[in-house]
Amino acid sequence: MSSEGKDVDSVFKAMADPTRRLLLDRLREHNGQTLRELCERLDMKRQSATQHLDVLEQANLVIVVRRGRERLHYLNPTPIHEIEQRWMAEFDKPRLRTIGAIKTQAEESAMSTEPVPVPSYVYVT
Repeated sequence: MSSEGKDVDSVFKAMADPTRRLLLDRLREHNGQTLRELCERLDMKRQSATQHLDVLEQANLVIVVRRGRERLHYLNPTPIHEIEQRWMAEFDKPRLRTIGAIKTQAEESAMSTEPVPVPSYVYVT
């Protein structure tokens, strides 16, 4: 297997875990967090967070920068972008955006407590 294939496999493996996706979401919201900050926001023990961050770092999804004694964790969106360019760009983006908008509207409608207006007429041909 080529090194590019192994890189992609490690990205998919890293993103397969919901806790790691949550860590990525937290870094997307506020980049450059210490381990302590990440643990506080996730209510997670340091050892567990460290193991997940190591997997994300090996997949090149997180970059660690030392600042004195602290290690700051930054999101690296490049591997995700490369996956998007390789597989998603081949599809029709306008069609996918439309489907996504329909899904969002349907979910918002389903979660709404307001009654949905029902037409009082029906056209028959």
